[in-house]
Amino acid sequence: MSAGHTHGRDGGNLHIPAPLARRLTFTVVPFAVIVLVGIVVLWPHGRGPNLTDVFGSQKLIKATVVSVDSGDCANGDCRVVQVRLRDGPHKGAIVTLQSSGTAGPAIHLGDRVVVGSSTDGGGRSYFFADYDRDFPLLVLGLLFVGAAVVFGRVSGLRALAALVASLVALVAFVIPSVLHGHSPIAVALVGAAFIMLVVLYVTGGFNTQTTVAVLGTLASLALIAALAWIFVQASKLTGLADEDAAYLSAAASSINLQGLLLGGIIIGSLGVLDDMTVTQVSAVWELRRANDEYDARTLYLAAERVGRDHIASTVNTLVLAYAGASLPLLIYFTQSNVHLRQVLTSEVVAVEIVRTLVGSIGLIASVPITTALAAYVVTRPHVEAEADLH
Repeated sequence: MSAGHTHGRDGGNLHIPAPLARRLTFTVVPFAVIVLVGIVVLWPHGRGPNLTDVFGSQKLIKATVVSVDSGDCANGDCRVVQVRLRDGPHKGAIVTLQSSGTAGPAIHLGDRVVVGSSTDGGGRSYFFADYDRDFPLLVLGLLFVGAAVVFGRVSGLRALAALVASLVALVAFVIPSVLHGHSPIAVALVGAAFIMLVVLYVTGGFNTQTTVAVLGTLASLALIAALAWIFVQASKLTGLADEDAAYLSAAASSINLQGLLLGGIIIGSLGVLDDMTVTQVSAVWELRRANDEYDARTLYLAAERVGRDHIASTVNTLVLAYAGASLPLLIYFTQSNVHLRQVLTSEVVAVEIVRTLVGSIGLIASVPITTALAAYVVTRPHVEAEADLH
């Protein structure tokens, strides 16, 4: 971590005295050590629970539709779909899919699909399982990577590296650790903290500006965790409203669904939270570079005005994102002649309300917390703007 200089994200520099930089570094180091110890303690050792008893171990095979014809079934007209298998032990074979009528997914000639197989009376039958979406998703992923690299350049590459690290942390640590029966809250806190450290330092660099953003994010994340625990307990949310969670509980009874809900709120809030804290620190840094005569109060008030505008748009985005994800559910409730109060207090909706409002409170609180910390740091004695070399 830089001891003498802090580099702004747009090329501007502030000279940070070495003693101040060290004090900030020493504030983060113990926290980072705690996170690493937490990973070691909560690391999933051995094999987790076997979920195939509940979810099954069906082998899926990729195939291409070679013909779609009409036929006669016991219950009337039906479609006769033939596909050519593209992998598996019978690769290249043409098989007929089971069909009980004309209802179901619209399958057309040339479609790339995924089929399942089963044995019945010594024979093997095949059925439609899903569409094969590998190619369009691969193209979309490449477009995303290309856009990040072309327009973001070095920052885009750093963002991609941080994204990969976040996904690895979730897949290699968070999910297996929860399946092994560890506390979902503890796993989520440790996992979210690790992701925060990696994402912020990889994208922002090891400097004082990033360290201030880390401290602001940490304080806000602690507030979100506390509020989530209080209101999940007060609302008596069980976590059973989610069908996927219920199936998971049946497969691994050691999983605490309420804790899993809390962990989801913590990790879900982090994605927007670090954006807010980084923006506020950058605003303070740039204001200080623009006018080094500003005192801490003036800097705080100016940057807070920027934060208020950011809060308004971000909170609205957060609410609409959750509403959009729950749109089919909202339509169902509004058309079922159920009183609005009953709709809002039902667990399936109350979970989203708690998730949205707790996350929003954390976002709002992150602005004054991070802005005040950043304003304090840049107005210490001997902190001054350096000449822009670019």
